[in-house]
Amino acid sequence: MSIVRRAAPAIACMLCATQAAAHGVGGSDAAFVAEARGPLPFAFAYLGAKHMVSGVDHLLFLFGVIFYLRRTRDIVLYVSLFSLGHSITLLAGALIGFGLDPHLVDAVIGLSVIYKAFDNIGGFEATTGWRPDPRWTIFGFGLIHGLGLATSLEALRLHRDGLVWNLLSFNIGVEIGQMLALSLLLILLLIWRRSRWFARGATAFNWLLMTVGTILTGVQIAAYALSKGPA
Repeated sequence: MSIVRRAAPAIACMLCATQAAAHGVGGSDAAFVAEARGPLPFAFAYLGAKHMVSGVDHLLFLFGVIFYLRRTRDIVLYVSLFSLGHSITLLAGALIGFGLDPHLVDAVIGLSVIYKAFDNIGGFEATTGWRPDPRWTIFGFGLIHGLGLATSLEALRLHRDGLVWNLLSFNIGVEIGQMLALSLLLILLLIWRRSRWFARGATAFNWLLMTVGTILTGVQIAAYALSKGPA
């Protein structure tokens, strides 16, 4: 547990500096999206990949998902369930518009990181004697993560001309970015597993993951409160 106490302050500073922009499409990207007219598949695919790779909470959740998975078919199954979930709500949310507050959605995404790390250390079995089916929970959290992606696009009020193709391209880009990031994470995880430090540090790492998830959630709840201003 000492590793958690030592690393948490530094991680908190890093996340507070980056989390606000993790889901938002800002700067020149936001200007481009706002002015886009007609189908622009390659540009939106690039934006989708960039958006996923910079999404700290998405990647932390996925890292938690694959943390103890060793069979390729299990990794493919769980990542596919997550991808299906976030594709559904990304496309539906951006096309229909659910009107959800992005800070609250991102707070739930932070909770998903806590949930997966708690699941990894056997927390549910220890406290309740029962573990929720990870297939359904990963799919469910995929739906929530997709809402996080959708709210960032919804806020930009994309032009209807070419909207469907651009959203599909954005989603494809998200999948590409996810695959690239996940491949790197898996390589690092495999290297760690082959060292003697994995057995000693795996539980501590998941406690650290819960700490980070708590910080992510707290940052978003604070941002939501500040956005509402004084009563």
